[in-house]
Amino acid sequence: MATTPTRLSKQARREQLLDTAVAIVRTRGADGLTLVTLAEEAGVSRPVVYGHFATRPGLLLALHRRLDERHRAAVTRALRSAATGADAVARAISTAYFACATDMPELGAVTAALKGSPEMEAVRHDSADRYAELMATVLRPYSLLAPKDLGLRCAGVLGAADALAAELNRRRATDDEAVAALTGLIMGSLGGGAEAGRWAESGAGPTETETEAGAAGAGPAGAGPAEAGVEAEAGPGA
Repeated sequence: MATTPTRLSKQARREQLLDTAVAIVRTRGADGLTLVTLAEEAGVSRPVVYGHFATRPGLLLALHRRLDERHRAAVTRALRSAATGADAVARAISTAYFACATDMPELGAVTAALKGSPEMEAVRHDSADRYAELMATVLRPYSLLAPKDLGLRCAGVLGAADALAAELNRRRATDDEAVAALTGLIMGSLGGGAEAGRWAESGAGPTETETEAGAAGAGPAGAGPAEAGVEAEAGPGA
């Protein structure tokens, strides 16, 4: 007997479908997520799912955006509660980054499933730009580098962070080892200098406004706001 879907608003239905998609990827892997399996698991008709996502790549892209927003929101929350000082901020970034990598393995699975897609490449670059700008914003008080140079270093550190996350997920490194390695790379990217050292010692750090600005993608790295239609997630990672 066909299941009669509960009447939800369009936005609420989309959120329910994405929640279900996360659960499917977590239990079956990205290969197990299709429009058909999503309709079956969510208890809705196939036209409902097709109406929201149209194609499997469209579904995967929507899911990637959602998980990416959750990841960045978790890092932003961690930075708001971090102690002041360059090392404390670097460690907060590292701890939150790897906590999300292990708590949200679906993000890596979805990214891999979309590898080679032109749309995914654009999303991936946009995501990397916004992460780099968030890092540069909160680290700027501790560096004497020009904003552009610090942004470039943050982009490089994020590439290393992805590699470390892969090592962590393959159990070739512990959480503490990964956090220590990324914290060291972040500290090394600051460029040093006596004035930066004085800032760190005095406890001068990013304000909440600066952290939020970095999360929104504002600043010299040129990353724009989240794509239209993408709902920013304030909740914890799935």
